[in-house]
Amino acid sequence: MPTLFEKIISRDIPADIVYEDEWVVAFRDINPQAPVHVLVVPRKPLVNVAEAGPEDAELLGRVMLAAAEVARREGVAASGYRLVLNNGEGAGQSVFHLHCHVLGGRGLRWPPG
Repeated sequence: MPTLFEKIISRDIPADIVYEDEWVVAFRDINPQAPVHVLVVPRKPLVNVAEAGPEDAELLGRVMLAAAEVARREGVAASGYRLVLNNGEGAGQSVFHLHCHVLGGRGLRWPPG
C-alpha cells in the first residue's frame, strides 16, 4: 500500500509543493513546527536511513542538496535552519518513507527534546 508521501509524489493527494526535481519532492508540512517547515521526500520509497544501502548514497546526497535549496528559496539559509531525519517510531517518525524536515524562520533551541 502506498505511503502518504507516495500519494503526494504521484499527485493522488494535494500538497503545497515548493520544490521538485528528478530525485525529490518538497512540500510544506501540514502541521508546521516552525514558520518554515518543509519536508524533502525522495521519490524512491525508502523507509528510513537505516534501510538505505550503498546504492542510495547519491540519493541521500540529493536529499541534502534539495534541503539546502529549499532553505534558500524559503529565505532561511542566511539566518539558519535545522535539518531533521527521524529514524523509527521511537525517534518520532510517523510516515515510514524517508524524509528530511527543513525547519527555520525562528530561533531553534538545543536540545530539541
